[in-house]
Amino acid sequence: MDSPTSSDSFKDAPSTRIPNTPAWGDGVVAESFPALAGDAEADVCVVGLGGSGLSCIHELLRLGQKVVGVDAGIVGGGAAGRNGGFLLGGTAEFHHKAIAGLGHARAREIYQLTLDEIGRISADTAATVRRVGSLRIAASDAEERDCDLELKAMLADGFPAEPYKGQEGTGLYFPSDAVFNPLERCRMLAHNAAGDGAELHEQTRAISIGDGKVNTLGGKIRCKHIIVAVDGKLEILLPEIAGRVRTARLQMLSTIPAPEVDYPYPVYRRWGFDYWQQLPDGRVVIGGCRDRFEASEWTTDSEPTDQVQECIESVLRSVVGVQQPVARRWAASVAYSNSILPVLEQPRPGVWAIGGYNGTGNVIGAIYGRMVAQIAVTGESELRAVFEG
Repeated sequence: MDSPTSSDSFKDAPSTRIPNTPAWGDGVVAESFPALAGDAEADVCVVGLGGSGLSCIHELLRLGQKVVGVDAGIVGGGAAGRNGGFLLGGTAEFHHKAIAGLGHARAREIYQLTLDEIGRISADTAATVRRVGSLRIAASDAEERDCDLELKAMLADGFPAEPYKGQEGTGLYFPSDAVFNPLERCRMLAHNAAGDGAELHEQTRAISIGDGKVNTLGGKIRCKHIIVAVDGKLEILLPEIAGRVRTARLQMLSTIPAPEVDYPYPVYRRWGFDYWQQLPDGRVVIGGCRDRFEASEWTTDSEPTDQVQECIESVLRSVVGVQQPVARRWAASVAYSNSILPVLEQPRPGVWAIGGYNGTGNVIGAIYGRMVAQIAVTGESELRAVFEG
């Protein structure tokens, strides 16, 4: 993207200057991949060039597969490059609730796998990651009590967590968590995958999938296996999964640099429904409020709306304490599964699907990408026993 990045360039920036464009692209060099023009052949075709799809592609390359990857938009153009940039341990549920839903041993093993994955992400794309930890901040007495329960569960299992009280409020600090630029990571992964031999195509929408081929407007890809690694709108691409996942819209905004505040840690507040972080250049990136407009946010529309944006801006002003102008507003489609864990299914012969990350796919989505690659190619994965129980 050609957006300016200095503090001066954001001065008095109107919020509609670049509609529905995330803050993450500022200063990041975009590498484009051509749309498919003609037929292609591969061992595996991966549909979706977000974080999970690119993780899948790298694992497929490690397994010696010839890979073609396609995306209806651009690399990281969906939720993978438009989210809050949090790298959090565990599932979408807080650890004590994951224990209640999955069983103690399984929840503990999954939490450890996610911590290991944060380390892997930090090592693979170090330039995009800041290992600063994260905060969970309570917005009510009930949430403070829940933080106490989570802390006890974390410490009992030997995971790092500490009580916290500071300018953000009262809650918990998780020193092993991190933040990152999700779009920049996707672009780095795509660049590296292409360098290792993967054939990648942007602006190449999959029209039909199955029978050993992926049909697009530009041509067909014949392959042994197809892996669908999209999150939002997964049930549209594969209607068989409609009962397992449902698409929702998540909305965010960002400001110009805000010297009046200093947030060294990313913040999850009010049960995770409001979340923000301050970037190294001082900009604040914030999202949330979906629960306050839940009926309208169960949608496949990925355009920001006035009512949710006004709510987020109200949190920005009254809770976060930022008074600087808004520079970006954007939205993305994500999928929620009907369980704690995401979907990994084979809805059609030769077709595998992953998604439904419940709004927290940056870490667990990368794990699922590797897992589905292993299952598709070898028929098994050590990870599968953990996640499928």
